Amino acid sequence: MSYSILIVDDSLPMRSVIKRTFKAAGYGNSEFHEAANGREALELMKNGWIDIVVTDYNMPVMNGLEFILTLKKDDLLKDIPVVVISTEGNETRIKEFMDCGAAGYITKPFTPETIRDIIIRILGDAIYDEEFEDSDEDFDF
Repeated sequence: MSYSILIVDDSLPMRSVIKRTFKAAGYGNSEFHEAANGREALELMKNGWIDIVVTDYNMPVMNGLEFILTLKKDDLLKDIPVVVISTEGNETRIKEFMDCGAAGYITKPFTPETIRDIIIRILGDAIYDEEFEDSDEDFDF
């Protein structure tokens, strides 16, 4: 299955890692978009369809929490699922994001299986293609 995926992170290398992990999880045919902060992501989302957003928490200009809170106030964008990927894995922080409308939370490091499982849970997509199944590559980001 192919999706339009928005990756929001101020680190270009981390955006690249997330994209590669999505591809390794079987979403290589998806269309990927990137933004360096929440404000940039919101602008990008007004110009085209996004199926799911993956965002970091710690970013300049507009952090992940501010981004989710702003997104959920927009009638056109509020139903787009947002997954937070962050090093901040304490229960209080996770609860804060979930209470504000995040659809999921992934702590770093993460694997293609983690990505696949959360996408299946959120979007209901049960893909598992042969490329992923037969891959000899080990990922641990």
